Amino acid sequence: MLKVKDTLRSTVHLSFDGRVIKTYHGADAALRFETEVKVLRFLEARGCPFVPRLLAENPILPQIITTNCGQRVEHLDSERLQSLFAELETYGVRHDDQDARNVTYRRSDGRFCIIDFEFATLLNSSSSSAPEVP
Repeated sequence: MLKVKDTLRSTVHLSFDGRVIKTYHGADAALRFETEVKVLRFLEARGCPFVPRLLAENPILPQIITTNCGQRVEHLDSERLQSLFAELETYGVRHDDQDARNVTYRRSDGRFCIIDFEFATLLNSSSSSAPEVP
C-alpha cells in the first residue's frame, strides 16, 4: 500500500488494487467523515461521473474506501478550475475547498475529477438542475 497523503486531518493510502483508503484524524474527524460519506452518496445517486464512488465506510475508525479517480493534477489554470467546480454545483454540491490539490486526472477517459468532500455543502435541491435523489 502506498501512502499518498499524511496530514493532521487525514491519511490517505492507495492500495495495490486501486482503492483509496482515507482515515480521518483530529477533533472534528467524525464530522468530516460523516460529511464526506453523505456527499459521496448524494453525488452517486445523482449520477455524477467525475467523483470517487464510496465502496466502504467505517465510522469507528473513521475511514472510507473509494474508487480511484486518477492522478493528482500539478497545475490547472484558474478558468478550468472554476469551470470544474461550477459543474459540480449543477449536481447540488459546493465543494468549499476549491483548490487544484482536490482535482485529479483520470487517463482512462481523459476526465478531470474532484476529490476530498469533507468540507462540502449540499445545496438547495431546487437550485440544482440534477435529478432528485429517490
